[in-house]
Amino acid sequence: MKDWLDEIHWNADGLVPAIAQDHKTGRVLMMAWMNRESLALTAAENRAIYWSRSRGKLWRKGEESGHVQKVHELRLDCDADVIILMVEQLGGIACHTGRESCFYRVFQDGDWQVVDPVLKDPHAIYDKPGHSHE
Repeated sequence: MKDWLDEIHWNADGLVPAIAQDHKTGRVLMMAWMNRESLALTAAENRAIYWSRSRGKLWRKGEESGHVQKVHELRLDCDADVIILMVEQLGGIACHTGRESCFYRVFQDGDWQVVDPVLKDPHAIYDKPGHSHE
């Protein structure tokens, strides 16, 4: 029996980029990396679980912030090297800066302009000593 994970073209580090989009609006919320284990767990648990390259471990989105991503659908692109997760973003905040999306800057007039408000102070989200933002 063919393993669905074998169809993915993992990069040299065994990772694949994963883009989280709001399942209702289609807005791109964030991009992170997945390895084989995190993608298998994401499919099994119907919640976004990524691979943290900086921490070298699985990262269950929302494990510290409470901003869990419930997965409605997983999609694989034509080259089998990018995953899209259609998610329900609990709390309405995907970014560790306290914004809806990590893509809150727009290139205008030769510079990056912040166009989305902070919905919740990151210090109120991540108040643990020694915490590194998701």
